[in-house]
Amino acid sequence: MVINMGNIKEIFKKYTMVFVLILVILLFTIGTGGKMLLPANINNLIAQNAYVFVLATGMLLCILTGGNIDLSVGSVVCFVGAIGGTLMVNKNVSVPVAILVMLVVGLLIGAWQGFWIAYVKIPPFIVTLAGMFVFRGLSNVILNGLTISPMPESYLKLFNSYVPDFFGGDGFNITCMLAGIIACAVYVLLQLKNRKDRAKKGYELENLTGAVIKMVVICAAVLAFMYKLALHKGIPYVLIWVVIIILIYTYVTSKTTTGRYFYAVGGNEKATKLSGINTNKVYFIAYLNMAFLAAVAGMITIARLNSANPTAGTNYEMDAIGSCFIGGASAYGGIGTVPGVIVGAILMGVINLGMNIMGVDANYQKVVKGLVLLAAVIFDVVSKKKQS
Repeated sequence: MVINMGNIKEIFKKYTMVFVLILVILLFTIGTGGKMLLPANINNLIAQNAYVFVLATGMLLCILTGGNIDLSVGSVVCFVGAIGGTLMVNKNVSVPVAILVMLVVGLLIGAWQGFWIAYVKIPPFIVTLAGMFVFRGLSNVILNGLTISPMPESYLKLFNSYVPDFFGGDGFNITCMLAGIIACAVYVLLQLKNRKDRAKKGYELENLTGAVIKMVVICAAVLAFMYKLALHKGIPYVLIWVVIIILIYTYVTSKTTTGRYFYAVGGNEKATKLSGINTNKVYFIAYLNMAFLAAVAGMITIARLNSANPTAGTNYEMDAIGSCFIGGASAYGGIGTVPGVIVGAILMGVINLGMNIMGVDANYQKVVKGLVLLAAVIFDVVSKKKQS
C-alpha cells in the first residue's frame, strides 16, 4: 500500500468536515482544560442534540430536492409534544397509544404540507412558514399557555434511561464497551464485503489507502466514544433510537431507488420528470417524512424536558438546516449524505457544548454558529464555481 500526496489530498477533500470536527474538538478540549471530553459531557452532547440528529436527517431529504427547507419543524415538535403531553398527563392515555397518536399526527401534518407543495405547487418556503405559525399557535391553544408535567415514568424510560450492564461492571459499563467492539467489527466486515462485491462487478473502487484510513479513524472514534459512555452510565436509550434512524435513512438514500430519486430531482428536475419519475411524489414523500421525524423529535424533546411547554422546539429548524449545510448538503440540492449531516450536527453540538463550558455569552454563541454556517455555504458555492 503506497501513500502519496495525491491520495492524501483526495482524502482531505472528501472528508474535510470530519477533519474540521476533529480540530474543533481538540481546540475546545484545550480551551476547557479537558472538561470537554469528560464522560458526563459526552453524555450531555447526545441528550442535548438527539433532536438535531433526527431533524437534520429528515431535512436532508427536503434539501436534496433542490435546496428546499422546512421552517415548520420546530413548531411541529412543539405541537406533537403538546398533544402527547396532554394525552398522557391530563387524559391518562396509555403510553403506547399516545406514541401512536403522536406519530399519526406527524404523518397527517406531513401529508397536509406535502400536498400543497407537491401537487398545488406552492413554494415550500411559504407552506412551511405558514405551518410554523399555525402549529405554534395550535400548541399554545392546546396547552393554554401552560406547561404540562411530569411525563409518566414508563414513557421517560424509553428515552431518558440507560441500557443496563448485563455483566455487572463496577464503575465501567462492560456491555457498552462490548457493543462498541461489535459495532466496529460489523462495520469493517460490511466495508470489506462491499469492496469485494464492487470488485466482482467491475465497479470503480475507493482508493485502498483512503478506505483503510477511513475504517481506522471511524473505529477509533467509535471505541473512544463508547469508552467514555462506559465510564458514565452506559448507552442511553435515546442513542439507540437515533442510531436506528441514521442507519435506516443512510440505507434508503444510498441503496434504494427511492433514495436516488431525491438526488435526481435536486440535480435536474426537468430531466428527472422526462425520464418518467413522478417528481410530485418525491416532493410529497420528502415533506411527509420530515413531519414524521419532527414527531419523533417531539417525543424525544418532551422526554428530555420531562414536560410539554409552549416554547419547546424554538429554533429547532435552524439547528437542523445548519447541520445539513455544514455537513456538506448543497444549497442547490442534489448533493448531501446522512453521515455528512450527522457530522455537521455533531460539529454544531460540540461548538454549543464547548462554548457553554467556557462560559461564552449566548449572544456570541449565535454569532459563532452563524459564521460557521455562512462559511459552509460559501465553501459549497465556491466549490461549485470551480467545477463549472
